[in-house]
Amino acid sequence: MEKLVVVNGSPRAFKSNSGRLISLFRDFWRGEWLMEYNVVQNKPQQVFSKLRECTDLLFVFPLYVDSLPVTLLHFLKQLEKFSLEQKPTVHLIINCGFLEPWQNDVAVDMLRLFSAQNGFPFGSFLEIGGGEAILDTPFASLVRGKIKKLARAMKEGKSLQLQVTMPLPKWLYLKASEKYWMQYGAKNGITPQQMDTMQIEGR
Repeated sequence: MEKLVVVNGSPRAFKSNSGRLISLFRDFWRGEWLMEYNVVQNKPQQVFSKLRECTDLLFVFPLYVDSLPVTLLHFLKQLEKFSLEQKPTVHLIINCGFLEPWQNDVAVDMLRLFSAQNGFPFGSFLEIGGGEAILDTPFASLVRGKIKKLARAMKEGKSLQLQVTMPLPKWLYLKASEKYWMQYGAKNGITPQQMDTMQIEGR
């Protein structure tokens, strides 16, 4: 039976969108669930011992500046020093704030390269566009459908490249995004003028 370890690579692991995606994935996973690990715990030995038992390793994380969160990078640096006789197959779920899911391509390539350099088979991945908002819209069903396909592909040992986003025109998405951030700024005492400058740094 397939045995899975899930790594939440979000710096906000305990209150993150990645955590919500992991919960959705768990609903569809039909193999054994060995462990879910949050990189912010910074206790890698807890998960490394489970890697000796697992067949599949799923990384779930948000896109940070077209790349990986630094917390996940630190984890990968520790992982490449850990000796494993049998390497689990690496899979990914990446979500980004852009409407276009292919903005995640560079991050996928980085994990694909890491896997190749360290002897990990590379399996399936899901790229999600639309940011955190997508799970709070009627389009959440599209995400669930793709996650279900990902879980099935992993269980069957297939390599799928999946993408999902909100089927909206870009102008409408940008308008809704701007409204959200203006409201968020007002809630935290930040004016639109400040948000147009670097004055929000350090607040």
